[in-house]
Parts: sequence; structure tokens; C-alpha cells
Amino acid sequence: MKAFILDAYGRGAGLRLADHPDPHPGPRDVLVRIHAAGLNPLDSKIRDGAFKPILPYRPPLILGHDLAGVVEAVGADVSRFRPGDAVFGRPRDGRIGTLAERLAVDEDDLALMPSGLAMTEAAGLPLVSLTAWQALVERADLQPGQKVLIHAGSGGFGSVAIQLARHLGATVATTVGGAHADMARRLGADRVVDYRTQRFETVLSGYDLVVCGQDGDTLSRSLKVLRPGGLLISLAGPPTAAFGKAQGLNWAMQQVLRLLSLGIRLKARARGVRYEFLFMRADGRQLAKIASLIAGHAIRPVTDRIFPFEETNEGLAYLDSGRAKGKVVVALQPGP
Repeated sequence: MKAFILDAYGRGAGLRLADHPDPHPGPRDVLVRIHAAGLNPLDSKIRDGAFKPILPYRPPLILGHDLAGVVEAVGADVSRFRPGDAVFGRPRDGRIGTLAERLAVDEDDLALMPSGLAMTEAAGLPLVSLTAWQALVERADLQPGQKVLIHAGSGGFGSVAIQLARHLGATVATTVGGAHADMARRLGADRVVDYRTQRFETVLSGYDLVVCGQDGDTLSRSLKVLRPGGLLISLAGPPTAAFGKAQGLNWAMQQVLRLLSLGIRLKARARGVRYEFLFMRADGRQLAKIASLIAGHAIRPVTDRIFPFEETNEGLAYLDSGRAKGKVVVALQPGP
């Protein structure tokens, strides 16, 4: 099969298109012929070497965290899928590699694809929709009438998180560049802040939750938006010792993460709010719940650009530019 391979870590490093052995599915695995794969900032960060200390990857490796495709074969212990099923999913950590023609995926990481979606639409949904679900539903238990600020509402994650928060009955604010304000409102944002001309912490207050995919200054300023007892969830870090423990990192690395997150945790404590780091996990059953929301039109995919598989490096460069409105996807098979 053909696959894009990362030979060495490096900022902006190109991936190499090459022949690679076909995967051999285990008893609980589903062999998927991939029709489309979503690109995510996580792919860029792994490529750049940002997560070397905390993720179990060593080049050469195949990147890619989102897929949509058709089941070709199933392992002996698989009960939920059969050949011919259209599926989508986010393979678990340690088993990524969707920038390839085939991938063996644990059945627990997949869901049946919502009817009526093109493969390229479905491929952009798993990672961002699971992140939104785990932030808003699992961690925050967001309730009707509560207020949430979702940063970068025109991006891949933000465009889904706004829709899910609205479905949950929350009042939603978001930050975007002025040119994307109408898009954010169409997705369901009640309050849209142009980060180029306004400081969001001066116009927003009393929020129950902030979900932030940026670090540094934006993360610290987000604390000022929260009411006492509110929650700041970071998708970009710094990671916490609790995350290190959940990842099975050794005690020394957990202490390193404790120190890295100490500053933002102390600032949060001083304001009477909480700070948590979220690194989403694969979960096919959660994805099946999301699929029902997609089928019911509560959530719709937002796709910016679709690149041919051969232009995966160009797709990553476009993603890295920060100009994408919604998801960037690569298509491996022709057709919907």
C-alpha cells in the first residue's frame, strides 16, 4: 500500500510517499480501506517533535488521526462491524497512521458513518468532535443556560464545539478574526469577539467554562473570563501531572509536567477557578452518539479544503498557515 512516512522529526518536515507493508489485523481489529483522512494540528505537532517526551512515537512513522472508509476484513473477535460497512474513527494513541491506504483499527475506536455524509466530510469529524464531547460533556458537564467561551471558533475544533455547545443549551461566545464572524454566528455563537480589535477578557465575564486551544498569553487571559468556581480546559497545554499519570509516564516525567503547569495552576487557584489539560482519547461509542447528532443535523461538518492524497504535504502546509476555516482533508479514493 501507499503511505506518507515521517522519517525524522523537524519543524515543517515533509512526509515521504512510499510503499509500505499492508497492516495485519489482530483478533479485535477492523481492517479499513481509507477513503479520506482528516489533517489536524496534532499531526503537525508530532511531526515537529513537540510531543516527543509524552507520546509513544519514534520515526519512521505514519501520521494521521482521522479516517473515513470501508471495512475490508474483521478479526475473529470483532462483533460490531462487517466487511462493506462505511465507518469513521480516530485510532487510539500508539496506533495512528491514517495517511495510508489501509489501517487496522481496534473496533472500539470506530463507529458507523452517519448516512448522507461524503467520506471527505466524515473524515474531518472524529478527532475534533470527540475533543468537543470530552471537553463539554465529559469534563465540564455543560448544562442548559451555562456560558462557555470557545476560542478559535472558525477552526476545525471550534466549528464543531460551537454547534455541540448550542445543542446542549449553553450560551456560546467565541473568538475569531473579523472576516469569520458571520460564519461563527451561523454555527450558533451568541457572542463573537474579533480578537484582532478586542481583548476578549474586557468584554466577557461570568463564564462557567472556557475551552482554549492556544497557550501562553491567551490561556492566562482566559482565566479572567471565568466566574468563581469556573473551569478552564486547555487543549494545547501545559499538560498536568494528572495527564502524565493517565498516560502511564514515569514519576519523574509526571513531576516535570507538574512544574510545567505550575504557573497556570497557581493563577487559576488565585482566581478561585480550576485548570485542566485535555488530551482527547479514541472512543467509538462516544463517536456513535456524535454520529446520531450529525444524522439529526444538530452538528454539521465544516470542511475548508480537500487535497488529493498525493498533495498531503501541501495540505499540512495549508493547515499550518492558520488560514483554514473548518477542517482540512485529504482524499485517497475518488467519489463521495
